[in-house]
Amino acid sequence: MISNLVGEDLRPPLVRSFAQLASLDPDRPVVTLFSGGLDSSYLLLRLRRMGVREIHAVSIDIGEDESCTYKRQVAEALGARIHILDRREEFAARHVAPAIAAQAVYLGIHPVSSSLSRPLIAQAAVDLARAIGAQAVLHTANRSQNTLRRLNGALGLLGYEGAFGSPYDLDPVTREQKLAELGEAGVGLLAGRIVSGDSNLWCREFESGILDDPELHEVPEEMYTWSRPTAAPGETERLTVAFEHGLPVAVDGVPLGLTEMIDQLNRRVGAYGLGRYSGLEHLDHGEKVLEIREMPAAWLLLNTYRHVESACLDAELIREKRHLEQVWTREVLEGRWFGELRLSVQAFIDSCAARTTGSVTWQLRTGGADTRSISARRPLYLRDRELWEEHTIAAESAPFAPQPTLLATV
Repeated sequence: MISNLVGEDLRPPLVRSFAQLASLDPDRPVVTLFSGGLDSSYLLLRLRRMGVREIHAVSIDIGEDESCTYKRQVAEALGARIHILDRREEFAARHVAPAIAAQAVYLGIHPVSSSLSRPLIAQAAVDLARAIGAQAVLHTANRSQNTLRRLNGALGLLGYEGAFGSPYDLDPVTREQKLAELGEAGVGLLAGRIVSGDSNLWCREFESGILDDPELHEVPEEMYTWSRPTAAPGETERLTVAFEHGLPVAVDGVPLGLTEMIDQLNRRVGAYGLGRYSGLEHLDHGEKVLEIREMPAAWLLLNTYRHVESACLDAELIREKRHLEQVWTREVLEGRWFGELRLSVQAFIDSCAARTTGSVTWQLRTGGADTRSISARRPLYLRDRELWEEHTIAAESAPFAPQPTLLATV
């Protein structure tokens, strides 16, 4: 087992370098998180060269771009046993849906995305590791990626008994070296990428490479898949999304599961060029990096939820909720999905969601959208202001109407 760097501390050791991997027992299984990308493939190569006999590469399918066939080819070429686990429905129901109700937007800049998937990925890896008696769960995030603290945080809060972490934390390897060594091993499937990417059914995200410099960055149009405008000039489209008790349930009156709904909305809303985001996100010590996203379904569903919520909930309740939304978002971003504070805030958000039922009709147009109907089952809005004024004045003017008490009586 990898030596614990904190002396007599009995917490599981944190893996931070390739040198630490030398202490692995070659006869005990190791679990690695595997995306099919350059970093995760190179880690498989290093473990194979170290003589680890049983390497389990875990790929969690949450709607990412890379195909399962591609991942299987790379993992098998590097001597790993691959586990491709379909978690799309779970990701949508247990992670994306709460994020919609929590209005999980990073500092008002962009919806959170990859941070929602890290707890699910960590949980799946820990479940497998415990089932096979693995000595370590390894991932490949580096210190310029927020995934490092999110995965480490989730693995720690899950109480995984073995070693875990990323050898790239203290021991980065150049892209050229990784490509060269993989090529020498007969794996040449990974060349040609100009950015780092992370994708799931909720978001396609790009960073690094040609997007390193916030002061000078251009995203090639072909990198976008969902939000590339295809609608004809002047074309518009009406679209209605319905929520019940905080959950999106139907589009244009047709009941849909959330996974299917997100897929449909990414294409329909994206056809009008909506749902692109760019922004800076902080690292552990406060430095910031540029990230580019396309999230058409998220754009529409988050805005729809806020409109329905505003029709159902008292204004003061929404003001307090907006504060707690950022607490929820912060806890998720910092890798504390399984922490007590996020779970406590979730209970408040769930209580608000239980009263959030209604629908919004949008008119989509290139570059924007306008509401055409906001409807709620138990609305707080007025539909006839003049009639409301007449009723309230009449009630206050009634001869036997109770008058306000200025002083308390005993």
